Amino acid sequence: MGKAYLFLLIAVLFEGLGSVSLQASQQFTRFWPSAGVVFGFGMAFYLFTIVLRYMPLGVTYAIWSGLGICLTALLGWLFFKQNVDFPAIIGMAMIIAGIIVINVFSSTATH
Repeated sequence: MGKAYLFLLIAVLFEGLGSVSLQASQQFTRFWPSAGVVFGFGMAFYLFTIVLRYMPLGVTYAIWSGLGICLTALLGWLFFKQNVDFPAIIGMAMIIAGIIVINVFSSTATH
């Protein structure tokens, strides 16, 4: 099971790369950032399919998308100076809390 979580974390990181590259590609008018979109999201989805061998779809997607939201907001703030206000931070904290609840208290987190 630890391997599944490792692959899921790496998939989230590749999703972050794809998202940052998407913003930097300027609507696919710049080659290298556009290549980063294809590579980042391609790797993210490939690793996501590996994780699905060990974890159910709903739980995997909840964790992947929740962490992806928080990572993308952080990367947008770091690289593009996009503001994240207090309500957004509270919302993302609630997303992280939901992921913790799923992993600590739910028996559906594993097959």
